[in-house]
Amino acid sequence: MKISLFLAAAIATVAVSTGALARSENCHPATEKEIAALFDRWNASLQTGDPKKVVANYARKSILLPTVSNKPRLTPEEKEDYFAHFLENKPVGKIDSRHIEIDCNTAIDAGLYTFTFKDGTQVKARYTYTYKWQGKQWLITSHHSSAMPEKN
Repeated sequence: MKISLFLAAAIATVAVSTGALARSENCHPATEKEIAALFDRWNASLQTGDPKKVVANYARKSILLPTVSNKPRLTPEEKEDYFAHFLENKPVGKIDSRHIEIDCNTAIDAGLYTFTFKDGTQVKARYTYTYKWQGKQWLITSHHSSAMPEKN
């Protein structure tokens, strides 16, 4: 009997420590179209020219690894500082190709995009957005963007 109780306790400990026990979580349903529209929302906020409106797309606890800066942006203030400068060139983004994955209250949109600036120059880049459902809306939890390494 003691061995059975010991074994049951050991199995329970392993299950908890490895996350094998199921969590009860309500998953917000999402479609690829809905997740794709989140980039359109972000891109539209760029068009306002207001860094605060762009930053409103990001969760409070999130990271921005921007295309044209070496500094990771963790706070809303750091993100706002980055976008204040980025928006001066009036960028417009266009998705060239993408891959979307959706899970329970999280989604990933990754692929290639091109930014066109007011002077007509373009930057082709790779991107990854991760989103989390925050109870009322999807917000960006991480955003990585890097210029394409190979020039065509």
